[in-house]
Amino acid sequence: MTELAVYAGLFLVAFAAATIFPMQSEAGLVALILTEQYPVLALIAVATAGNVVGSTVNWLLGVGIARFRDKRWFPVSQPALDKAQGWYRRYGKWSLLLSWMPVVGDPITVVAGVLREPFPMFLLLVTVAKTARYGILAAATLGVTS
Repeated sequence: MTELAVYAGLFLVAFAAATIFPMQSEAGLVALILTEQYPVLALIAVATAGNVVGSTVNWLLGVGIARFRDKRWFPVSQPALDKAQGWYRRYGKWSLLLSWMPVVGDPITVVAGVLREPFPMFLLLVTVAKTARYGILAAATLGVTS
């Protein structure tokens, strides 16, 4: 497999994991780190970029939720959206630092769009959260293999 295909695959898995598909980007990242064929920082950057772009799609869906919330393909159920909206109203923009978490992270990014969180702040906080998650995962993986 070419290097570009590996990075593109990781980007797509990380993107999908942050949107409507039940994917685990962490497994892909760990597997690639364990091959020891690719720079770990490059893998973290690509996974982060894909996951942040996926979260941005969620934010955009949130901005237009009135038009799409009843669509079958919509990535967040109404109960999950209500729960995330409660979190967001309680903790505000800082709840975006939990955007890396399974189950609650994706709805929080949708709610940020619904509540019209300014995009620059959204992008900053989500990028910090996603980078930290992948960085900690990479460090743990490297620590186990050392």
